[in-house]
Order: sequence, then structure tokens, then C-alpha cells
Amino acid sequence: MTALLGALSDAWAEIRVHKLRVLLSLIGIAVSVAALTGVVAISEYQRQFQAEQSDRWGGRVATVAVGVASDDGSPVDFDAFDERFSRVSERFGFSHTARIVQGMVVPVQLPEGVADVGARLIDPAYSQIHREKLLDGRWLQDSDVEALAPAVVVTEALWDRIGRVPLSQHPTLTLTGAAGGIYQVVGVVPRQGFGDEELRLDILYDAYRERVDALPQEAWPQYEVWLGQDQVDEIAPVLAMDLRAGLPEGQTVSVSRTDWAAQPGAMDAQATFEMVTGGIAAVILGLGALSLINIQLVAMRQRVREIGVRRAFGATSGRVFFSVFLESLVATTVAGLIGIAVVVAVLRSDWVVTSLFYGIQDIPPFPMRAAFVGLAASIIVGAVAGLIPALVALRVKVIDAIRF
Repeated sequence: MTALLGALSDAWAEIRVHKLRVLLSLIGIAVSVAALTGVVAISEYQRQFQAEQSDRWGGRVATVAVGVASDDGSPVDFDAFDERFSRVSERFGFSHTARIVQGMVVPVQLPEGVADVGARLIDPAYSQIHREKLLDGRWLQDSDVEALAPAVVVTEALWDRIGRVPLSQHPTLTLTGAAGGIYQVVGVVPRQGFGDEELRLDILYDAYRERVDALPQEAWPQYEVWLGQDQVDEIAPVLAMDLRAGLPEGQTVSVSRTDWAAQPGAMDAQATFEMVTGGIAAVILGLGALSLINIQLVAMRQRVREIGVRRAFGATSGRVFFSVFLESLVATTVAGLIGIAVVVAVLRSDWVVTSLFYGIQDIPPFPMRAAFVGLAASIIVGAVAGLIPALVALRVKVIDAIRF
């Protein structure tokens, strides 16, 4: 222990004496470690961003979609299937189920006249299953069925068309046609990207059915259930059997997963991204390590007299080896910690992450895996960069001090 502490003391003293040389040689290491740490951390954020984007389209892991259709194209009694689906859901104890009808068009009175606007009929649980993020206001609730002016959630583009009236002033939309009446805007869905000008409103499924006796002929409801990933493989087949039992002849029920985890190759794409970005960072770190080794070898040629004198005064081979070895190891570790600290400080700023990943909802904390990878890389680089000069130092003899 005394020898180790002595070697550490010698290494730290050499770092202090050669501050400029050490600083210049370690800037590249700090930048390389910061790049590697940043790549690993951004990969984690990318994973979260991709998961959220996939959740918005296909539902969270694990979402099961249920559809019913007739073989000959005849109409399906969706009210009867609603009751069947409700009974089965209660028996299984599902906590998150939603009905979705997409692709509808309703006439809406806008300031410039009546226009056809896309519409969806959904249940409140849809927002949780699909990670719906609102720009302003709130999502649809079960209690909205009792409102005299049914609640609707509109897209930001449609909100712009009605004058972007603050939701605190209770803006309304007037619909004509079968579901005609006044609807209150309670929430706004933000644009999903640059150039998104979709005009759409979301209406509570039951609120729409209060005004309309039957769904339009082109409207085909889909039913979604959010299950645990460890339960879906067992529950999905049984759910399909229960829903098919007793169906009218000629009708079929389809049950399938729609979340990203069920898609083939979903994890492979993420692994490929991590491999490519990690490889780039490793190349950068390797170049920094080669530069450090070169500088250390040049510096070692200039320290021949110093090491020879130390050997003349009784320094052992082990003491000389570890003092040179630990000099690089300590310096690169400190440089690595500085690089990691810079990356942590930058990526802990929410605005940095949201600007890199537009629309991310649940910003994860800084991944400790990235910090450990960066620290391990700096230690390995320090060990490799210190080993070769330390072996060179072992070959220095006392007579070399006289020659230099």
C-alpha cells in the first residue's frame, strides 16, 4: 500500500510539473470520452423517442387490437359487439380499453364557411394507450357524455382556423349533419411535425352515439386493450376465443398486437444504431489514445536523465514503472471525468433534449450506463497509453542519465 501511494504521489507530482504538456495531451482524450459518453446517452434518448413515436401510432407495449367483420361484407351490429366486448373485458379485468373509429368526415362551420373536417370517435383511455400529448387544455373524460355541449379535442391547425381562441374562454365548434350541434373545445393536439396542417377533431364515442342512432356505413370501430407484456401471449388467444364464441354466422374476430415491440426487427434497428454510433465514438477515442501514446513516448525520451537519476538514488523498477504508468492513468481518468461532467451538464438541460428529439414526452434521466462506459473508456485508454511508456522507462539505466 505504501508503494502504491508513493507511486501515485510521484505520478501526481509529474502531472503538476508538466501541466502544459499534460493539458495538451489530454484535451483530445476529454473530447473523445465526452463524444463516446454523449453517443451512448443520445442512444438512450433515441430509444425513448422511438418508443414514444411508436406508441403514438401503435399503442404502448403491449397493445392488442380487436376487429370484427363479416365475410360477405354485410353490416355488423356493433352495438351488440360492444356489449360482448364489455362483458369479456370485465371478466378479464382490463383496466385500459378503448374504442376507435377513424376516417370519418364531419361538416364544421368555420369562419370562412362550412368545411369537411376529419373526425375520430374515441374513448378516454385512448390518450393513455397512445401517449397523446396536448398543447393546451385537457383530454376527453367519461363525464363529458353528460355535457350539453359535448367536448372535443382539436388539432392545432384546426385551432388556428377558429382564431386560436384561448381555451379559458370556452371556444366552441358548430357541426352540421347527423351529429349537428355545438361542441366545446377542451384540448388541442400539437402539430406532429413541420408542415402538419391536418384538420381533425376527436369526439367521445358515447357522446357521438347520444346524438346519432347508428354509425355511418363507412365507420368500422376498432377495439384496443393495453396489457402487460408478460401477459399478452397468454391472454390474447383466450380473448380471441371468448369474443368469437356465439358470434353470428359469417362474422369473424381478429386479435393482433399493434405495438412496436411486436414488429419484427424493431429491436434490431435500435441495436444497429447503437453499434454504428458506438463504433464512430470508439474510432474517435482510439485516435485520441494514439495521440496520447505518441506524446508520452516523446516526453519519455526527454525524461531519460530524470529517470536515470532516480534509479541512481535507489528507485526500484516497480516504483519507476508504476509512477510512469499511473501518471497516464490518473491524467486520463481526470480528463474522462471532466468530459463526462460536460456531457451530463449539457444533456441534463431539457431544452437540449427536446430540440434534438422534437416531441419527446417523458424525458429520461441521464443514463448511468453512458457515464460508466465513458469512465471505463478513459481508464482503459490511460492504462494502454501508460503501459508502453512505462515499459520504455524500465529500460533506462543509470548510465543513460550521464549520456543525456
